Amino acid sequence: MFSASNSLSFIRAPLAFLFLQENTTLRIIAILLAMITDSIDGYLARRSQSVSRFGAILDPTMDKFFVYFAMTVLFLENRLGAFELTAMLSRDFFLCLYGFMMLVTKRWKSIVFRAIRWGKVTTALQFVVLVGIVLGFTFPWYLYVSFVIMGWLAFLELFQPRTSHA
Repeated sequence: MFSASNSLSFIRAPLAFLFLQENTTLRIIAILLAMITDSIDGYLARRSQSVSRFGAILDPTMDKFFVYFAMTVLFLENRLGAFELTAMLSRDFFLCLYGFMMLVTKRWKSIVFRAIRWGKVTTALQFVVLVGIVLGFTFPWYLYVSFVIMGWLAFLELFQPRTSHA
């Protein structure tokens, strides 16, 4: 349970709290460290053969905690609008919809927690957009619509049989 890879995942929680400081440098460092830990925790788990169901749930949970916390702070500071916030979180709406469907169809216990391509792409883009927002960039509406499209693609991907390790 407490492996090096899980420790890297846990680090993203305190990194999120750096967003309470209205300091651009600290926020960028927090995002970059969150990106780095997210990119190597799974690799490290596979390499050390410490892959676990707990880690498979912990990693995306910590990603979501970090991103939600950062986006909430930016929303409260009026640096992120309601449309942008909702669009960036749309993938998670689709994941909840999938979970609800599995619950209703009594297939909840058969869910294999795994990384999905469109989920990873969405998380990476969320991190990049957070960096841009912290630096004061404004993004076009269609970038935010792409989050909805990627959420839909992630939803569809969940119904595909697993063919290889992510």
